[in-house]
Amino acid sequence: MASFVIKPAHLRYVVRTGKLINGNWTRNIFWSDRRYATEGDNRVPKIYTKTGDKGYSSTFTGERRPKEDHIFEALGNTDELSSAIGLAREFCLDKGHTFTYQLDKIQCILQDVGSNIATPQSSARESHIRRTKFTAQPIADLETWIDTFTGELPPLTNFILPSGGKSSSALHLARTVCRRAERSVAPIVRAGEADPDVAKFLNRLSDYLFTAARYAATKEGNEEKIYNRPE
Repeated sequence: MASFVIKPAHLRYVVRTGKLINGNWTRNIFWSDRRYATEGDNRVPKIYTKTGDKGYSSTFTGERRPKEDHIFEALGNTDELSSAIGLAREFCLDKGHTFTYQLDKIQCILQDVGSNIATPQSSARESHIRRTKFTAQPIADLETWIDTFTGELPPLTNFILPSGGKSSSALHLARTVCRRAERSVAPIVRAGEADPDVAKFLNRLSDYLFTAARYAATKEGNEEKIYNRPE
């Protein structure tokens, strides 16, 4: 599955094959198509390329679209989601939570989500589709993790407000960013431009983040705030 790094001005895509091994997952990862240096050249590559200075960026299929295009809006939201999860992960690590490896895997999967979104089916060749195909396995993994957390949590009988300590609150924040990412991806999927499993993954991920937030609060012994109607 193809992967890329999102930059403010453009997307760097993939051509040179390598291997990424993460937990139980092994997949091909492709590095930048911009060759900054020749073999053996130790010069530091430049971060900026100036290709997006006129307000356009490229999809994986080579289309140039304005940066406000719905494709790039969705990519920006998934990038922000990964950053929010990364911040939550740091709080969780500080508290010694054992599920942080799940957050690591989720951030990697979000790169694959972005690859699929950045490959509009209407302009994709078969080679593009093969590289960026998104599978349903990550959805099943999320459901397994949710069920495991739920088995250790008290029943949910009230509306929960984002609370329960820094780890929990950060996971709740990531959940709200996830909902926004899902809303921006939904029309792309409905138009047939992205894999339906991408939308399903984001939908399930918000459930995971909600449950993980509750789990983190419980393990830390922190009280969750319950909604009470103001008098």
